Amino acid sequence: VQLQASGGGLVQAGDSLRLSCAASGRSFRNVVLGWFRQAPGKEREFVAAFSRNGVNTFYADSVKDRFTISRDNVKNTVYLHMNSLKPDDTAIYYCAAGLNMIQSSIRTSRLYDYWGQGTQVTVSS
Repeated sequence: VQLQASGGGLVQAGDSLRLSCAASGRSFRNVVLGWFRQAPGKEREFVAAFSRNGVNTFYADSVKDRFTISRDNVKNTVYLHMNSLKPDDTAIYYCAAGLNMIQSSIRTSRLYDYWGQGTQVTVSS
């Protein structure tokens, strides 16, 4: 599986961005799809994910009600819609895919099998 993330950029606080992650090499079916981010000097942290069934969604508390994860199974693409962006959202955002993952593992980055290259999001105050 190859993942290609895009859509990052420099925005002001309160703005919106949509990140995209296009997958190739296999179908999205029965695969956990997630977004993580890593700010300078910090560990990679969970942002949002779809469960394996492609229906249930999960969010970090810090982005709940501001970010939305969505997917297009025809295009094999997962999106992260980010609204009301804050300077604390500044980070490199990574998409990831996990095979044979259980739901309780969704927030654990080391259990994902495939990673995109990351896209930089910078939010100025």
